[in-house]
Amino acid sequence: MTPPCSIDVLLFAGASESAGGADRVTVQTHPRPTANELMTQLAEQHTELAAMVQRSRLAVDQRYVSPDHVIETDAEVALIPPVSGG
Repeated sequence: MTPPCSIDVLLFAGASESAGGADRVTVQTHPRPTANELMTQLAEQHTELAAMVQRSRLAVDQRYVSPDHVIETDAEVALIPPVSGG
């Protein structure tokens, strides 16, 4: 059995506000989750972010990724909320 791991997810703007002003949260997951799996676990483990997760995208190492992108445990992961403006 593979031991679980932790991935820190950076929060900005509305996501940070939804988490009470926190600039990051930790998600307990299995090694090498996909972006979709991490988003699901993020919403389950931090319910205050569930609505925001549905409207946001995930960036890994400063690039938007597809739902099937595999995330390494040492990657920089950020939840990017929707933005407005031109």
